[in-house]
Amino acid sequence: QVWQIRLDLHLLNHDGNIIDAASIAGIVALCHFRRPDVSVQGEEVTVYTPEERDPVPLSIHHMPICVSFAFFQQGTYLLVDPSEREECVMDGLLVIAMNKHREICTIQSSGGIMLVTDQVLRCSKITAVKVAEITELIQKALENDQKVRKEGGKFGFAESIPNQKITAFKMESAAVDTNNVEEQAEEIITKADPPSEVFAKPILHTPGTAQIGEGIENSWGDLEESEREEAAEEEGESEATAFECQKMETEDTSTMTETKKDEPIVVSDSEEEDVVILEPQELPKKTR
Repeated sequence: QVWQIRLDLHLLNHDGNIIDAASIAGIVALCHFRRPDVSVQGEEVTVYTPEERDPVPLSIHHMPICVSFAFFQQGTYLLVDPSEREECVMDGLLVIAMNKHREICTIQSSGGIMLVTDQVLRCSKITAVKVAEITELIQKALENDQKVRKEGGKFGFAESIPNQKITAFKMESAAVDTNNVEEQAEEIITKADPPSEVFAKPILHTPGTAQIGEGIENSWGDLEESEREEAAEEEGESEATAFECQKMETEDTSTMTETKKDEPIVVSDSEEEDVVILEPQELPKKTR
């Protein structure tokens, strides 16, 4: 029985030379991974949980690191670690995978460009230097991670996560200096700009709106044109009705005075009395 391990790489952002970045991420993940410990007695295999025994690392004999080279103008110019824009205009690409012992694991050429032997040897020498540097960085990072984990600290991605969160309700107390508060306040007031002008009447920016605040009276904005016209018509009708009623009352009074002077008034039950409305009917109020 053997362990079956699968490595999946999910690309979040691509800015060129994805092969080198993926190879480094993959080899570091395998070196950092820990599998459960097992014991074999005859044909019986026992897999222990992390609580029973500490997980053990994988048996990795060497770390192959990929280094990419971009060629321009049929191999005249050579570029290491090309970016996305450089990959769009390059003529060909050469990828060499090597370990720190200068053992070539794989070579891949793409783009249909013809390379001479000297160019390949030159790229292999550059790859040896780059692989030694990258391998040293990986080993140092793994050692620091193991050391910090034994001490109970955080390292790597866990260390980069901020402690403060948006949902935190507790904050550290901050010391406030209350000495010479009055002097500082007077100095701030002296250097501050004069207070803004206070308006006694509301500021009407647009019809139907008004500014309400400290020192300003509350007010609704001007009525709209249709409402103003209706209000003016109602006011004119009420004034005209009152004027007609007043005129009728005056004529009635003068007629009665003349009748008294000239001839007596005979009251009869058969005659119908004239009804004069002295007050106008109240117009229905408009409901807003």
